[in-house]
Amino acid sequence: MAELLRIYNENPSPKLIQQVVETLRDGGLVIYPTDTVYGLGCDITNVSALEKIAQIKNVKLEKANFSFICEDLSNLSDYVKQIDTATFKILKRCLPGPYTFILPGGNNLPKIFKKKKTVGIRVPDNNICKAIVAGLGNPIVSTSIRDEDEVLEYTTDPELIKEKWDRLVDIVVDGGYGDNIPSTVIDLSTPEPEVIREGKGSIEIM
Repeated sequence: MAELLRIYNENPSPKLIQQVVETLRDGGLVIYPTDTVYGLGCDITNVSALEKIAQIKNVKLEKANFSFICEDLSNLSDYVKQIDTATFKILKRCLPGPYTFILPGGNNLPKIFKKKKTVGIRVPDNNICKAIVAGLGNPIVSTSIRDEDEVLEYTTDPELIKEKWDRLVDIVVDGGYGDNIPSTVIDLSTPEPEVIREGKGSIEIM
């Protein structure tokens, strides 16, 4: 049974954030708010937790297109190859914000992702999310919570999310109603930036 934790975005409770962090460190799965839709995430360094998420999403872990949720851009070099000034300026201008940027994968990726040529990087503009990642000390691997059979593609009510995911995750963070528009996905691994999915973030950023 998942625990529903009410955390306020304006002033996240350090005690509750620490509870989420400890659950992630122990290999738990957590559903949490971002600046777009709710995400399902785990500690990037915990292979068994990563495998659980891949199993839930019915994909092979090595081929899964999960995003890396980072606190800021300071540790970018840990996960992506060196990027040029123009690319960094785009990242600096848009993050934190409702974007996923696809970048060339670096040499320091966790072993399970070593073969990936590209990775998706997110720095959500959400205090709960940022506090969790800061407390954990490394990124969360994340995927969006989708409702394939619903009229709305993404569930926005944390209590309904808990109802649906109760037996699959350890914690559902209730950060209030989420958005139902996902992040804008832009590929910066190619010579020219390419919009893969238009979402909440404006594409007029180049």
